[in-house]
Amino acid sequence: MLTLIAAVIIFGLLIFCHEFGHFIVAKKTGIGVIEFAVGFGPKIFSFKRGETVYSLRAFPLGGFNRMADDMEEESPASFNAHPVWKRFITIAAGPLMNFLLTVLFFSLLYYAFLGVPDLDSTVIGELLPDGRAVEAGLQKNDRIIAINGEQVSDWQEVVNIIHSHPEEEITIAYERDGVVFETDVIPKYDEQTGAGMIGIQVDTRKYSFFASLRLGINNTVWLIRFMVASIARMITGRAPADVVGPVGIIRIVGEAARMGTVNLINLAAIISLNFGIINLLPFPALDGSRLIFLAIEGLRGRPINRQVESLIHLVGFAFLMILMIVIAYRDIINFSVPF
Repeated sequence: MLTLIAAVIIFGLLIFCHEFGHFIVAKKTGIGVIEFAVGFGPKIFSFKRGETVYSLRAFPLGGFNRMADDMEEESPASFNAHPVWKRFITIAAGPLMNFLLTVLFFSLLYYAFLGVPDLDSTVIGELLPDGRAVEAGLQKNDRIIAINGEQVSDWQEVVNIIHSHPEEEITIAYERDGVVFETDVIPKYDEQTGAGMIGIQVDTRKYSFFASLRLGINNTVWLIRFMVASIARMITGRAPADVVGPVGIIRIVGEAARMGTVNLINLAAIISLNFGIINLLPFPALDGSRLIFLAIEGLRGRPINRQVESLIHLVGFAFLMILMIVIAYRDIINFSVPF
């Protein structure tokens, strides 16, 4: 039950935000939206405000916008009656909302759960239980004053000195409850980095809005680069196409939910970013292909034949549905999901 609830909340939120991005920009640019729906299937509840019907449907894993008939170009509210740039930003707004949601999720993690590293301080925030700092008698909230007689004023200076002395004894002067102490410790050689480690972590500050937002943006940008590089490697055959479908994602969401709120929010951020990037791929029926058609129309000064474009998107959508079924079947087999 926990898995189902978590999956419904996450998928529902991600797709709602995606569709809301299309919706709000369409409204702002004058493009008519006939219906904005949360979920798929039969209507449970609906009401009409202005030209738009707002509906809640039976199956919450999704949503959609039904814009004014694309073929009725003589209607001023029709999608295709508007300039290319308006249609372009309306389509691009969906994936953009997923990127913004990712920033929000990561920022929330730092703001309310993990805290922002206080790099201007030399106060120890946490110690690894099996680290050499614990063996040397260091404790949480100790403020490091000097290492080997060299004064330190921020965390980066602390890290640089410790890293530069693997398997060499160093003397750390620290303050605890207003009293200064000294202790000797030998940083452990880390095979991955070649640096010295004693098992201490920087102190953190929660509820720091702008610092949390900055880290959220940095994390999102780094993850975008990583995902784009990974997709490029899969396309070129330099990495296996290790794709997980809805069934596999629901299982992963359930595992994250059982591990706690922090893991669930972190996973939601990654899925949201994935959703935004995948939608920007230039594959028929995805937002990316629609943006390419609009770019071509802008360069040519006239659109590609509407019927041809619709057919391409229809074929692409059918292929995506078949691919989703195949991946879902593979997930059921791999994860031994009972029917």
